[in-house]
This record gives sequence, structure tokens and C-alpha cells, in this order.
Amino acid sequence: LRFHPSVNLSILKFLGFEQILKNSLTTPPMGGGKGGSDFDPKGKSDNEVMRFCQSFMTELQRHVGADTDVPAGDIGVGGREIGYLFGQYKRLRNEFTGVLTGKNIKWGGSLIRPEATGYGAVYFLEEMCKDNNTVIRGKNVLLSGSGNVAQYACEKLLQLGAKV
Repeated sequence: LRFHPSVNLSILKFLGFEQILKNSLTTPPMGGGKGGSDFDPKGKSDNEVMRFCQSFMTELQRHVGADTDVPAGDIGVGGREIGYLFGQYKRLRNEFTGVLTGKNIKWGGSLIRPEATGYGAVYFLEEMCKDNNTVIRGKNVLLSGSGNVAQYACEKLLQLGAKV
């Protein structure tokens, strides 16, 4: 799910297509899709974000579920938003198994969810280095971005001895 002023139908179609390609390469037993809104959580109060997320899930809940579609957070949809969406889903359906990824550990989420994508990118790089008989330690690495993925990729690269 993406909450950002730039969201429109054509962006969501592209992101959905891209997700299908990613899933075909990594082979989870699912297709791919993307959803979102042009709602911008930046500058909004927690109550405004909560009300929007609850309304959004009220409409979305009949289209998601463990065996249907499992939304994940993207731009503008972090732990806070996932928590609000998850709470509304539980209220409406009285059921919550496998409905959203990115939940807090208290609600069945992963312990290192915030770090997972950034760390995963570095672990992939580490495997590529091994295949090419080299190591990350001592290498100069350039990262683009300053979001969650870039920050945790930077952290892991530094732990492995790279110069970022």
C-alpha cells in the first residue's frame, strides 16, 4: 500500500506489474498487486491518519486476506499506518491471520521488519561478491536514498566493513 500525493491509477498498475515480476523471480505462491491512495500522511495528526486508515480498511477488507491479497506497506505506509489498518481489519472481520505484512511484533509481525529490506539487499550483494571471489570489507559503496531501506543497508554495510 502506498499513501502519497503522486498515487494514481497508472502508477498503481505499473507497481502491480512490477510486483508480479518480482514474485515470479522469488517464487512465492502468489501473483502481485498494489494499492494505495493520494492521501498524504505527512503533516497529519495521528488521529487524522488513524481515521483515514480505518476508512480505507473498511473498503479494502473484503478484498484482502491470507489466501486473497496480503498488502504490505510502501511509501507513506509504515508501522503506524499498518497498525491502524490491522486494528480496523480485526474489528471488522474478527480475524487477522496473515492479512498484512509490516505489523509490529506485538501483533504477530517480524522482529526485524524495519531492517529486513535494507539488510536483505546487502546480503544479496554479499552473495554476489562471493560469486565473484571478492568481499564487501574495504569496498567503497554508494547508496542512493535516505529512507528506511537505505538507512538499514548503510548500517549493515558498515557492520561488514564497507566504506559508505
